[in-house]
Amino acid sequence: MSELSQNNEVKKEKKKISLSFIQPSGSITLGNYLGALTNWVTIQNSGDFNCLYAMADLHALTVRHEPADLRKQIYQGLATLLACGIDPEKSIVFLQSHVHQHAELGWILDCYTMFGELSRMTQFKDKSAKNADNINAGLFTYPALMAADILLYQTDFVPVGQDQKQHVEIARDIANRFNGIYGKTFNLPEPYITKSGARIMSLADPTKKMSKSDSNVNAIITVTDTDNEIIKKFKRAVTDSGSEVRMGEGKDGVNNLINIYSAVTGKSTEEVEREFEGKGYGDFKLACGEVVADRIRPIREKINDYMNNRDYLDQISAVGAERASIFAQRTLDKVYKKVGLVVKKHN
Repeated sequence: MSELSQNNEVKKEKKKISLSFIQPSGSITLGNYLGALTNWVTIQNSGDFNCLYAMADLHALTVRHEPADLRKQIYQGLATLLACGIDPEKSIVFLQSHVHQHAELGWILDCYTMFGELSRMTQFKDKSAKNADNINAGLFTYPALMAADILLYQTDFVPVGQDQKQHVEIARDIANRFNGIYGKTFNLPEPYITKSGARIMSLADPTKKMSKSDSNVNAIITVTDTDNEIIKKFKRAVTDSGSEVRMGEGKDGVNNLINIYSAVTGKSTEEVEREFEGKGYGDFKLACGEVVADRIRPIREKINDYMNNRDYLDQISAVGAERASIFAQRTLDKVYKKVGLVVKKHN
C-alpha cells in the first residue's frame, strides 16, 4: 500500500472504531437482517465510526464442513454483506483468514485466557451438545480468537444483541488481564446494543428466536428465499385460536407477525393493528409475506449478481484485508514487544 494510502488510514483512526463479524454458516435469516445488518448499515452510514466488517471463516472451522460448501458459504456471506448495504468504499470489508494477525494474536491470547473462563462460555456448552462427536480444542478456545478479532483493531464498539454481550465481556477480561501485566496495550471494547431491530421469532415456534440452524425450513425466512417460498412460509406461520390482529399476552404467533410487519414497513404497532382491524389472520399472513418478499427480493437479486462475479468479491476482500492489516500489524507489533518476542522488521 502506498504511503499516501497509509496516511489516509491513519487519519481515519480519529473516529471511533466499530467492528462486526458474521460466520459463513448458510443464508442469514430475516431476524439476522432486521436485528443486525440493518443496524450495521445505519452505523456505517452515520459517518461517526470507522467500520470493519468481516467473515469469521476461521471460527467456522470448529464445525466440520465439506470444503466446497464452506468456500461457497464464505463467498455468499461476503455477497450478503454487500447486498444488504455494507459499502467497501465506506467500510473495511475482509475475510478473517486473509489477515494472518488474527491467528497469531489468537494464540498469544490463548496464553492469557483462563480455563475456567472458557468452560463457562454459553456457546461452548451449546455447540458441544450439538456436536458431541467433535468437541475439539478450537471449539473450546474460540473466545481467545474472538478477543483477538476485536482487540487487534483497538475497537471501541462491537454491535451485538443482548444475548451476545458475553463475547465482548470476555474480550474485555482478557484485555484487562494483559494490560494489568504489561501496561496499556489494548483498548477496552464496549458492546454496542442497538435499540432498533425487532426480535424476530420462529414462524413455527414463536417462543423461540428465529435461527438459521433450525432444522425446520418453514420456521425461518432467509435472504435467499424466493417470493413464493416466503409467502408460503408466512401462510403456514403459527398463530393462535383467535382471529383479531392485535398484540396480546399469550398470542406469541400474532405478536411475532406484528413485530415483523412493523419492522419491515416502519409502521408502529398501533398503526398495524388499525390497518388490519376487522380482517382475519389469513389476510394478515398474506400481507406479511408480501411486504417481506418485497423487502428481500432486491437483496436476493444482488446476492445472485455478486455470486456470479466472484472475481469482484475476491478483489473486495483482497483490498479489505490489506487495509485491515495496517491496523492489525501495529497492534501485533506492540504485543510482541510487550511479551518479549522479537518484532519482525517490516519493509
